[in-house]
Amino acid sequence: MAKKEASEAKASVRLYYEISDGKVKLKNKKCPRCGSVMAHHLKPVERWACGKCGYTEFVSGKK
Repeated sequence: MAKKEASEAKASVRLYYEISDGKVKLKNKKCPRCGSVMAHHLKPVERWACGKCGYTEFVSGKK
């Protein structure tokens, strides 16, 4: 039987949250359309994207 290739590891839940003063806070934005956690992309342009519904927010240029 052929060996299975190792699949890419999924991001751990602990990477999405930070704990300070006994409170849990979400690091990333939540999607305004469906409520899931959005991903932050830097290339080719900086943007926030939702993988579930496809909603995208483009970050304006920094001053």
